[in-house]
Amino acid sequence: MKLLPNNRDHGWAPYAWLVFLAFFYIQPIMEHPTWRSLMTANAIVLAFLVLYFLIFWVRAPFTYLLLVCMAAMGLGLANVNQGSSVFIIFTSSFIPWVTATSKRALIALSVLVTATALHAALFHPPPGFWVTSLVVTLGVGLSNIHFAENNRADYKLRMAQGEVEYLAKVAERERIARDLHDVLGHTLSVIIVKSTLAGKLLEKYPEKARSEIADIEKVSREAMAEIRNTLRGYSTYKLSEEIQRAESALSSAGVALQSETAEIKMTPAQESVVALIMREAVTNVVRHSQAKNCKLRLAANNGDCIFEIQDDGRGGSLLEGNGLRGMRERVEALGGTITRDMSAGTKLTFEFPLAPNGTH
Repeated sequence: MKLLPNNRDHGWAPYAWLVFLAFFYIQPIMEHPTWRSLMTANAIVLAFLVLYFLIFWVRAPFTYLLLVCMAAMGLGLANVNQGSSVFIIFTSSFIPWVTATSKRALIALSVLVTATALHAALFHPPPGFWVTSLVVTLGVGLSNIHFAENNRADYKLRMAQGEVEYLAKVAERERIARDLHDVLGHTLSVIIVKSTLAGKLLEKYPEKARSEIADIEKVSREAMAEIRNTLRGYSTYKLSEEIQRAESALSSAGVALQSETAEIKMTPAQESVVALIMREAVTNVVRHSQAKNCKLRLAANNGDCIFEIQDDGRGGSLLEGNGLRGMRERVEALGGTITRDMSAGTKLTFEFPLAPNGTH
């Protein structure tokens, strides 16, 4: 059985502190000890060690009871062995660690000092006991109150750091999930559309079918590279490239695209967000809208970037799916908003503030 629980704050220090028990043996040794006196001293020390190590295992209010017993040992043996002051000192050293706040520790330390002073006045123990007890108890107790308060602050800091690390991992997992959803959703939709088109063209127009199959291979290779970069966190997306992908995907699905895109100076992060939002929105048009026409609009207005995508399809569900949720989370991360209008087809409008001069 272990004497101490696993705790990195304790380490080996509690064993080193036991060296101070040597003071309890000074008087018996100086007074020509007998086997009986030494055995008695050993029994007392053994009883103290039981209290000492139990304190590390139990919680309040049991710790308070153990400290009372430890102090009672010191006061009860004061007239027999003035070295029993070491038990009072150990009690004072434990008080700041078993009490929840510095205020409670000060109260408990005051009670211990008062009890020691009253004991000295009533029972007249040797000065070596009560002077040592009072002086050292105050010094050890007050200094440990300071160290215990710092330890609690460090513990809170470690807990906060652990929470930050956990939230960072969650955020990274969510980022990867969103990016993979956008990359794979778009890519698989394009592959499905082009594969269907290639199957229809294979008999009458084999050259066009081969061209579509070549596009499928190209899209697949690009998707593999994007997935690797997404997992590594290296992904950046260019708006100009995404517009070309949108034109290709919509054209393959038989959707006419009309785009109005102004030159807007954005940070790489903002451009990546707009590109991924465009990718997901176009994917939804291809997969769900059954539209014939689609309109993209990118413009700046009073320091904000406005991106709109509108189709003349059947509209969508009022419920927010994974794709729409991902788009909302992306634009909200930039301090922006999303609005949805399904009165005629589906119209999504994203708006977020542009950083001054395109920088953060």
